[in-house]
Amino acid sequence: MQPIPVPAFKDNYIWLAPCGEGDERRVIVVDPGTAAPVLDRLTEQQWEPAAILITHHHHDHVDGVEALRARFPVPVFGPPGTVDRWTGQGGRTLTEGDRLDEFGLRVLATPGHTRDHLSYVGQGVVFCGDTLFAGGCGRLFEGTPEQMYRSLEKLRALPDDTRICCAHEYTLANLRFARQVEPDNDALARRLEETEAMRREGKATVPSRLDLEKQTNPFLRCHEPAVRAAAERFCRRRLNSPDQVFAVIRYWKDIYKQ
Repeated sequence: MQPIPVPAFKDNYIWLAPCGEGDERRVIVVDPGTAAPVLDRLTEQQWEPAAILITHHHHDHVDGVEALRARFPVPVFGPPGTVDRWTGQGGRTLTEGDRLDEFGLRVLATPGHTRDHLSYVGQGVVFCGDTLFAGGCGRLFEGTPEQMYRSLEKLRALPDDTRICCAHEYTLANLRFARQVEPDNDALARRLEETEAMRREGKATVPSRLDLEKQTNPFLRCHEPAVRAAAERFCRRRLNSPDQVFAVIRYWKDIYKQ
């Protein structure tokens, strides 16, 4: 699968991905917070949507669904409570372990950013919404640090060559914070330099790869001694587990001023 990020709003990405071999004109649409850029790309490429996938209920992930379906009445798949209004038109609510075999994807429950958050995994990619970002992770609006840490560990367990299709262009800010946590991480320093150059040229920094995230993303490195030591210096107390390290790093990021 070769997913394509479609920019929207200030820093969102809506994802389009071909359905598979022999079906090049049909694509899945992931998290359409607005319809206009999706419709423009569909017209430009002469594509048609086959389905809409939703990771969670925030407006910048769902507000374009109605306008897209007015043009293309395709099924909508996503969390309970979020896509219920469309399940009578061929879509359905999804939970952990469900499969969308027609698109080669399976469902992971990844709560933390919201209680209902899902991720879609398969064909070498993961559409992870606002759970895992390039260089970072989502804020905790409804879930707990423990929930988010478990969700990130699920994603961390995927194959190293998995491409991370997240929903925002936050990479540069995330990596600048990550350098505060691990100033001596050489892989992180190189990635930050490369990302700065990409953004100067207006290039998207996603999808990233999981192996790179595991080397440079502090939220996937809470088991690393350097990250734990940084978290303990920040909170001035001993931390006894990686999930405690995660909670401190997430709070640190929340209040971090660049």
